Amino acid sequence: MSGTSPEPDRRIDRNLFITVSGPPGCGATTLVEGIAEALDCGYVSGGELFREIAAERDMSLSQLIAETGESEEIDRALDQRLRRIAEKWGAVNKAFVLESRLAGWIAGNRADIRIWLDAPDEVRADRTAEREEMTSEMQVREVIEEQRYKSYYGVDLSDRSIYDLVINTGRWDAAATLDLALTGIERYDVDADEGAFDTPDFDI
Repeated sequence: MSGTSPEPDRRIDRNLFITVSGPPGCGATTLVEGIAEALDCGYVSGGELFREIAAERDMSLSQLIAETGESEEIDRALDQRLRRIAEKWGAVNKAFVLESRLAGWIAGNRADIRIWLDAPDEVRADRTAEREEMTSEMQVREVIEEQRYKSYYGVDLSDRSIYDLVINTGRWDAAATLDLALTGIERYDVDADEGAFDTPDFDI
């Protein structure tokens, strides 16, 4: 994806808690950085938290991914960190962006706007070809995560109904994807909002 930064004069003064979700290679990190810059706010990514856990346990990403397939403790440790962040920023009237595949579900009704990104498998594989975590490992983690979301929390990741914006980033470059998201954020009218899909909390 090219053109990763918002236009210098596109700044948005909105105190919204926003989640961005999607599989590896969907462009979530690029979009989150652009939204955070436009809103002049902070952000946290699930990938960053996952790497933190790996570092804390003196493990490589590959080792930690393998461990998640054998123990639910690591999965829940990551999701608990995400939940604490969601609870913090969902309770204050300030802009913040939270990114992970499960961010929209974990934030639930605390989030003001929930975004889902996706792209065809071959597009995502090409984008992630140079990452430390190999494409095959990412695919394994995707399958493991989908299974655990359903098993642990009853969450069906294929259910996109909770998301306010769903974007195929294979159709637009990074700048256009950011423009779509920022337009939705900028034009969101609380008074005209007739209701998001209810997303009850679940135990982690």
